[in-house]
Amino acid sequence: MATITERPIVNIARQNLPVCVVDDESDLAEVTAARLERLGFPSVGTTSPNEALAQVRAGTCRVVLADMRMPVMDGFAFLEKSLQLDPNVAVILITGHYAIDSAIEAIKRGAYDFLCKPLEQERLVRALDELAEVFTRRSQVRVLDDQLLSNLEFEGIVGRSPAMLEMLDMARKVAKHFTNVLVSGPTGSGKELVARALHRMSPVAAQKFAVCNCSAMVDTLLESQLFGHVRGSFTGATDTRPGLFEYADGGAVFLDEVGETSLAMQAKLLRVIQNREIQRVGSPEVKKVNVRIIAATNRDLRNEVLAGRFREDLFYRLSSLEIKVPGLSERREDIPILVRFFLKKYSEAYNKTFGGLTRRAQIVLLHHDWPGNVRELENAISSAAITTTNEFIDVDDLPVNLRRATERTSGGEEIWRPLPLQEVDRIHIKRVLEMCSGNRVRASQILGIGRTSLYRFLKREQQHSNAKAVQ
Repeated sequence: MATITERPIVNIARQNLPVCVVDDESDLAEVTAARLERLGFPSVGTTSPNEALAQVRAGTCRVVLADMRMPVMDGFAFLEKSLQLDPNVAVILITGHYAIDSAIEAIKRGAYDFLCKPLEQERLVRALDELAEVFTRRSQVRVLDDQLLSNLEFEGIVGRSPAMLEMLDMARKVAKHFTNVLVSGPTGSGKELVARALHRMSPVAAQKFAVCNCSAMVDTLLESQLFGHVRGSFTGATDTRPGLFEYADGGAVFLDEVGETSLAMQAKLLRVIQNREIQRVGSPEVKKVNVRIIAATNRDLRNEVLAGRFREDLFYRLSSLEIKVPGLSERREDIPILVRFFLKKYSEAYNKTFGGLTRRAQIVLLHHDWPGNVRELENAISSAAITTTNEFIDVDDLPVNLRRATERTSGGEEIWRPLPLQEVDRIHIKRVLEMCSGNRVRASQILGIGRTSLYRFLKREQQHSNAKAVQ
């Protein structure tokens, strides 16, 4: 009875495992293909390795039986090209001169099996049935992954790690109340996504949500942006404009990198929170506003308070409800699901179909430190999706900094030696700048320092280099 119920499952699995037999002896290729066809495997025989590679590229075969000795291309060369086209294809190499060293070499290079001529039918069928079961399971896992991805996506945020689930649970609780919130976490971790999610789940979701990057503007421009100004209040003020607090009255204002603001600006923000009122630049009129402030920072504001760089009263006003967003290094188990999410996003954006990442590329992503967090991961997948010409993204498609990290790892660990802290800072800043391709704004965000501090460092380095050149 058990055999009767299992047979249809095996047959269905076999029908979903197309096989290509490539051998320079046409009779052998055709006979083997016909025999496999009778056993339930859709099969085709060919004498051309290039024709077999075209089938691998098109995805019309999942298994290739390839002869080791062919005039156009040997088995190892065919194996390498096949895996480049589709890392998931199973290549079984066949030889008339079996040697254990050759078999081990074939497996190391990625072959599924290494068989001897004449082919032993029982062993071949057993190997193909194992593959049919593997591919069936992969297909089921892929369907479950798609369902899991849709279930795990929460207001544009993706994660299933304990740290993320705890953060999302806190966000759900906080969002229901129209109160100020502090969102803390490293640069690139998704603080703005959390802020937008808080607004969408809030009682005032239909009202406006305004965004202000506090680190991108000097005090005078920031004050005008937030509070508005009247005509003639300063040079260039040719008309009267409302600020973001007026614009989002009844809704929410997101203050990104609030830790970068000056003490004078912090005093003005405190007045908005305490008195619910604002004053346009150059105007004596005081206006009432009812706005929710969601502030974000990549700094430890408690340390900033102790250092005298952040007002203690403003800190306590903002941090009565704090949501901490974990960095990617704290939730590495989310990397595979995030990669899947970004691949889906950019396959739609670039009108490309991606089968996924090769195992080598997956290993590189899992071992990277991700100083730029989720934003850096998204940028890596986005650039790889643009540059790759294959269905599967490989290491060579990844950004240069990830490839260099791989080369350093493969070449052995760097030799450690004691260095002064100033030298450690210099090396780290240079590496971050290299990772950001010279983008100073992004580098300063990742380093957690102001752009002015970074510019001062670069100026000192330039002066030091000039002095060395003169010597």
